[in-house]
Amino acid sequence: MSGECETLFPVHGGQVRRIMEQFPGAPQPYIDLSTGISPFAYPFSPDMEKLRALPQPHEEYALMQAAAHAYGVADSQYVVAGPGTQLLINLLPMVFSAQNVTIWGPTYSGHERAWRRAGRVVQHVETMAACDAAIRRGDAVVVVNPNNPDGRLVSKACLAQWADLCAAAGGLLIIDEAFADFGDESVTSLLPHAGLVVLRSFGKTYGLPGIRLGFALGSREEISRLRGLLGEWSVSVEALAVGCAALKDAHWYQQARPRAWDDTRRLAVLLEQYGLEVIGQAPLFRLVRHEQAQHLWRVLCEDGIITRRFEGRDTVLRFGLPAEASAWQRLEKALQKWAARV
Repeated sequence: MSGECETLFPVHGGQVRRIMEQFPGAPQPYIDLSTGISPFAYPFSPDMEKLRALPQPHEEYALMQAAAHAYGVADSQYVVAGPGTQLLINLLPMVFSAQNVTIWGPTYSGHERAWRRAGRVVQHVETMAACDAAIRRGDAVVVVNPNNPDGRLVSKACLAQWADLCAAAGGLLIIDEAFADFGDESVTSLLPHAGLVVLRSFGKTYGLPGIRLGFALGSREEISRLRGLLGEWSVSVEALAVGCAALKDAHWYQQARPRAWDDTRRLAVLLEQYGLEVIGQAPLFRLVRHEQAQHLWRVLCEDGIITRRFEGRDTVLRFGLPAEASAWQRLEKALQKWAARV
């Protein structure tokens, strides 16, 4: 592989143009499997007339009510919405004074960047025991659950115990539940809790990342401070409308959840068929390992299919879900091509 391609490790998935500029002969449309975003987009058409007005307080309140109900929180005062979870992650160091931050990794890198920019001391741990030790000494501890990219899942019972320990030690447990909507281990029902903050992503589950909508859930005081930092009109009229509609639509969710699980299992079978070892899994993505993973990444790009690679982890790739039958067919043909070369 050329040195130029070896440098293509975007901070996030979804940076299709940047990657595909290196593969000008690849067929279009490109198939982006790099994000772990649901391919089942919530059906929504913007009301152009509403876009002519600023967001209204009653619309913001309606969204908070819908989110509180959807996430199992007792009251909307424990919920704040922002233009994407990443911005809320960036604001957390302004709300919490913790100087020592422990992140259970390897995981989503946005947490580390946010705390380091704020001048905090950040360390990574890779075992439950080390995470438990950090909690007991009063650190702010970040756990992504299910984890990105390997799908590691910590039980609600364990997280509840850790939240209690954090509260007793004067620490903080931050649970990033970006991929939790289709699972059963969410801790949002524990709120409000003195030692716990939870982040939820809207765009991944509802297949609308461009809406830029995310939520932080915590105690009344913490959420009030976050609201103050966000200021007025932090969520667009469009995001308020689709967020409220989608979060209230239990019928859509009840159909999307089993479909996501079925397609994720189908993806695992397909990948294993071509010799890829599935080492991590969550609804909406699979993480695989193979000694020729970088070669596979390149072959897929040549066919217009983008997967997620990770700097320093040359033997792994993450695959999101194809959106339609033609995308599944293109993926299988590309895997066949790669398997014939290795």
